[in-house]
Amino acid sequence: MKTTIEEKDGNLIAFLNGRLDTAAAPQTEKELAPLYQSDGRDVVLDCSQLDYISSSGLRIFLAILKNAKPKGSHVFITGLNDELRQVFAMTGFTNLFEFK
Repeated sequence: MKTTIEEKDGNLIAFLNGRLDTAAAPQTEKELAPLYQSDGRDVVLDCSQLDYISSSGLRIFLAILKNAKPKGSHVFITGLNDELRQVFAMTGFTNLFEFK
């Protein structure tokens, strides 16, 4: 799993590449820690290169959302493939996040 964070147009964009499974979750959570400092900037989780997400990965996404909302930030998800979109729909995450 590879994670990169960039700041662009006042937003924080996280690019996720690979499989966000239980084994990769602890390291990925550390790498995404700067997103907790969104301070009113919107967060974009670019999943166009994400192949798989486990419940541990979903928990990380939820933690980012719960941290960002009180700061006035929005969390957007982009690039979900059909499989990931189905996981988000089955878990109800499509009702929690904004999608681009």
